[in-house]
This record gives sequence, structure tokens and C-alpha cells, in this order.
Amino acid sequence: MPELPEVESVRLGLERHLRGRVVQRVEVLDPRPLRRQAGGEQAFVKELTGRTITGAARRGKLMWLPLDDGRALRAHLGMSGQLLVRGTAAQAQPDPAVLGQSGPDLTATQAPTLVRDLSTRPRHLRVRLHLAHQDGDEPTGAALDLVDQRMFGGLLVDDLVPTADGLPGGRGEQRALIPASATHVARDLLDPHLDQEQASARLRASGRGVKTLLLDQGIVSGVGNIYADEGLWAACLHGRRRGKALGRAAVARLLEETAAVMRRALAVGGTSFDALYVNADGAPGFFARSLAVYGRAGQDCRRCGSTLRSEVVGGRSHVFCPQCQTRPRG
Repeated sequence: MPELPEVESVRLGLERHLRGRVVQRVEVLDPRPLRRQAGGEQAFVKELTGRTITGAARRGKLMWLPLDDGRALRAHLGMSGQLLVRGTAAQAQPDPAVLGQSGPDLTATQAPTLVRDLSTRPRHLRVRLHLAHQDGDEPTGAALDLVDQRMFGGLLVDDLVPTADGLPGGRGEQRALIPASATHVARDLLDPHLDQEQASARLRASGRGVKTLLLDQGIVSGVGNIYADEGLWAACLHGRRRGKALGRAAVARLLEETAAVMRRALAVGGTSFDALYVNADGAPGFFARSLAVYGRAGQDCRRCGSTLRSEVVGGRSHVFCPQCQTRPRG
């Protein structure tokens, strides 16, 4: 599942392409991604048609597009969702952050298994938002597509409600607002308004394994299996160590290292293992070449040379170095 760096890469592209764009028409080819929409497909179409997209925001792995009526189009990419922009004038002025990233992903640890369908009607196209024409758009028109093979993602027109702490909702949203269906999602490690002391205290108060705690989106959001393993390796902590067994300095180091690895990943567009994980322009991320442990079980540790191992922690795979990340007893 895309994690914070991958979702932020998508958000940046959506903001560049869609700010100020009017949704002229909504085309639903498969209603299943709208399963959480009150009123179903008809309500979704009615509430989006004619609305202006005023920006693009994110908290953790969750994105939303604020609308001019005070509501928002909330999006979750799930396992395979893609939000792809077609035909806008902004595509003639590519983002410098993604220059050179078009084409197949040659940096992943596995060969690509899914490729973007560049036809006007991709095989897994579920919803298309047709955008009102602007100068510079392609003659065939501009659109935002939801393409989703495995159907775990979805779209929802949602109310915006005040944040519990009275601070900005997330990256790209300076107002103290967040979608009503996302109030349970904690701030993420790259959010300047995250209460580090509170997050640290919650980690240290729990008897659960620290990897499981990192994946808990109610404590800190945006971290998934990839960056949990990478952060734990960087902090020299095994994922089975209980939160309550860690000192203040160890937890602070873990949060700092996990945030640092996500910043490095974001700088190169995130981690793409195949053409499934792409930004709004269809470009993959290039962090796979820099992964220290994730997906590298059986290979040498980049720090000490020991053979990396893998085990299951809280139902999720955990790759670690037995020398650098001492496994707790019991």
C-alpha cells in the first residue's frame, strides 16, 4: 500500500494540476469505489458536478481535494489505486521533482508486473472527472481518473469539520479543517504540528511491539510496512521490542529516523516496486534502490554485513539485522 512519501508525491501533482479547476462532468464506470458515499453514485455525481477544486491536502496516507462549497473529495488509494491527470495545461510544464522519472521503473528490486495503460480508456478505469476546458489543455479534454485494479481504494464527497487541536488539517490545508471521516487519523511524522511528546508518550505507554505501534495510524499516521522497517533499522531497534520497554531517547531516535527516511524517499518520488505506484503524471518513485532492509531478507546488512532476516511481527513481515537490531528475549 502506498505510504506517506508516495501519497505526498501524488498530492503535489494533484495540487499543481487541479487547483482552480472546475469539475464539468462526472463519469462513473464502476460504482464500487463509491461504496462509502452517502446516497451512492447519484449523490456523488450531483455533489461534484460544477464544483471548483481549490487545492490538494493530505494527512498521513489520506488525501482530500477541498471544494468551493466547503466540502471535500476524499481519496484513499488502497492497495492499487491511482489518481492520474490527463490533458491539462500543467502537463506541458512538468514538475522538476519528477523530471527524468517517466517510463518504466528500472530501480526496483523486482521486475515491473503492472504497467500504466496509456489508452484513453484504461482497463481498470473506475471514475473519471471531466474538467472544464482551460487554455493549453489537450483537444481531447482534461480529466482526473481513478484507476484501481484491486478495488480497495475509494472516493467520497465528505464534510470538512474542525480539527480537534485547532491547528491546520494537514499538508496543503492551512485551515483547521479535516474530512469528517478522517478525524481518527493522527498527525504524521512530517507534519510540523505533530505533538512529538504526546506521540512518544503513547508509544512508551504500550506493551505492544514497537513495529505494531508505528503502524497504528491513531498514534502517528503515514507509516506502513516499508518505512517502519527502514526506521527501525536506522534506529537500531527490533520490531518486537515493546513500547513500554523503550526509554525516551530511544523513542525519540526512532521517530526522528523514520521521519528522516520518509523525507529521503519523498525527495525521489517515493518507493515504486512496479508501475502500480506512480504519481499523478504516471511517474514512479526511485527510493527502492536506497532501501536498507525492506525486501532484502537474505542479503547483507548495509551497516555491518550480517545476513538480514525476516519474521512476522503483529501479522506483518519484519526484515531486520540480527546484529544491529537485537531481538528481545522471550
